[in-house]
Amino acid sequence: MADNQDKIARHVAVIMDGNGRWAKRKHLPRAMGHRKGVEAVRELVRSLKHTEIECLTLYAFSSENWKRPEDEVDDLMNLMRKFIKSDLPEFVANDVKLHILGDWRGLAPDIVAMLEDALEQTSGGSRTLAVALNYGAQAEIAAAARAAAEQGSITEEAIEANLYSAGLPPLDLLIRTSGEVRLSNFLLWQAAYAEMIFTEVLWPDFTPEHLRDALDQFAGRERRFGGR
Repeated sequence: MADNQDKIARHVAVIMDGNGRWAKRKHLPRAMGHRKGVEAVRELVRSLKHTEIECLTLYAFSSENWKRPEDEVDDLMNLMRKFIKSDLPEFVANDVKLHILGDWRGLAPDIVAMLEDALEQTSGGSRTLAVALNYGAQAEIAAAARAAAEQGSITEEAIEANLYSAGLPPLDLLIRTSGEVRLSNFLLWQAAYAEMIFTEVLWPDFTPEHLRDALDQFAGRERRFGGR
């Protein structure tokens, strides 16, 4: 019989989808959807202290997102700059540690410098905000397998030790907003036994209350990890 610890989602990941549709429904520029999405991120991070979540992982920018129109990519990068600059002091004050997944050093040099500073300033945090930037799960697994081969045997343990998520708690719950039902090359290895929740709520409308509802749903599920 599962104990109460099985009912607690220590690590929650979110595919933040629906910014563009949110803006379209409100007859606003797409950029406004992204700005509203950043506000949703801010409120969710602030709410973590009221949960038992140890790590929140957010899919912020995939390696495929470079295919979007240049002006949209530029807007996303500028939003990232503003978010880091405005919210870093709050992260430090609230004991939040930043962790980056993905080839983030491939971003613009000034963003890389800002992220390096943020990682250093938040290194002592007890609760983790992991952000996937320039991230693709298939590339992550391939790179981890190559690293494992160079180190010796290619085992599941060796691959896992070389993933971007090494050191984070196992993924318990993955949430995707906007009604889409797919993983979109996100945490494919880590999600092997994660519970999943797909909600129709568009990301800019996703609130801490929606997160609490998802955590309640998770607590009501029986996790078997391939067993009976």
